[in-house]
Amino acid sequence: MSEEIDLNQSFKAYDVRGVVGESLNAEAIEAIGAAFVDVLSLSGKDVLVGGDMRPSSAEFAQAFARGATYRGANVIMLGLISTDELYFASGKLDAAGVVFTASHNPAQYNGIKMSTSGARPISSATGLFDIRDVAQQYLNEGLPVSGDTPQGSITERDVLADYAAYLRELVDISSIRPLKIVVDAGNGMGGMTTPAVLGDTVLSALPLNIVPLYFELDGAFPNHPANPLEPENLKDLQAAVLEHGADMGLAFDGDADRCFVIDERGLPLSPSAITALVAVREIARVQAAGEENPVIIHNLITSKAVPEFVTKSGGTPVMTRVGHSFIKAEMASQGAVFGGEHSAHYYFRDFYNADTGMLAAMHVLAALGEQDLPLSELGAEYEPYVATGEINSEVEDKQGATARVLAHFDGEPVDVMTMDGTTISAKDGSWWINLRPSNTEPFLRFNGEGRTAEIIEPLRDTVLAIVRGENVTN
Repeated sequence: MSEEIDLNQSFKAYDVRGVVGESLNAEAIEAIGAAFVDVLSLSGKDVLVGGDMRPSSAEFAQAFARGATYRGANVIMLGLISTDELYFASGKLDAAGVVFTASHNPAQYNGIKMSTSGARPISSATGLFDIRDVAQQYLNEGLPVSGDTPQGSITERDVLADYAAYLRELVDISSIRPLKIVVDAGNGMGGMTTPAVLGDTVLSALPLNIVPLYFELDGAFPNHPANPLEPENLKDLQAAVLEHGADMGLAFDGDADRCFVIDERGLPLSPSAITALVAVREIARVQAAGEENPVIIHNLITSKAVPEFVTKSGGTPVMTRVGHSFIKAEMASQGAVFGGEHSAHYYFRDFYNADTGMLAAMHVLAALGEQDLPLSELGAEYEPYVATGEINSEVEDKQGATARVLAHFDGEPVDVMTMDGTTISAKDGSWWINLRPSNTEPFLRFNGEGRTAEIIEPLRDTVLAIVRGENVTN
């Protein structure tokens, strides 16, 4: 029994994340495994357990399995997996499961991403906090006597080959023109999934010449943090694309569920451009099969080019709040074929409504390899606007700062929307800005977009000055 670990510190709205040895340890993980089975009524059913390359993931997976089997679940150990491998296995095998990962967080962190059968996500709204509360009780008081519950079994299964084959079924790149690509795995799980899906370690070779960067699995992240969202972490990939004269570059985060794309000039394509490109392809694919008005999901921070391309292609765009639980819920309720976020999460109906960076990357490879234009020209079509990117301002009174910005635009020809923060957009369509308060930090997040840099950049500077309480000159 232990009262040292407070699970409130590590259970977040959508997953579990904490510092190993401080807010998470093997004893706590064992209690979470038992609670997972009890809360979700999984006694006698299969539970999938895998983990990434972090030093504590294997130990934590074993601890979770002990707790889960003690409460009667039959655990299938998947070994080393990416997060989207868990979603594949959960969907394919129709079983609940967990993957131990802290995604792009530093080496001292680990965590858990959970799903019920069919790769449906578990969040605070769908039982995550119930699991936390029961686990805390077990941690404090000890696991309950098993009574009539028979101990579950533990077996092993490798899903990498099936995962790779399934992705290749969804996007055929076997007949594209030869491409040279640099892939930066950041010492994360992309170092295992890339050779399996895009290389020839598991399946037959594709017309791809892959230049590997940091494919060695190492949870200490010796080369750079596995967080491609930070421009600093893309520098090695950008340099390698230019050095090798590559057609494109790919960067995966630590658990390889997100993918960022670099063109042949070493410049990034925005996740909004990738969303638009993949959306157009997916719309065309399902229309060819007879589906009318296919739905595409996008969050409100993605470029307005996304709904424009969707509409022009004969699809139906649906806007949601930021966050994978909202996207996945809308994917399911709308029967959407695809969804994308500004953070480089890409969701596919054919992938159990779950997100997979690898499948998005394969769409880009197919789009590039099916024609002769370089990626910079192909991608430019999908980026007609100028975006600011996300800029954080540390302010205690987020509501007051937003009110000051609204007052600045009082009487101006603008529209205001209050889904997920406050979005102000020009009635003539020339620009929009959004202010979203962080739920966990004293940050107000700014995003904006305009027809030109001359429109959006002065507006960005003015709004940020207002938010930060600085003097504004018009």
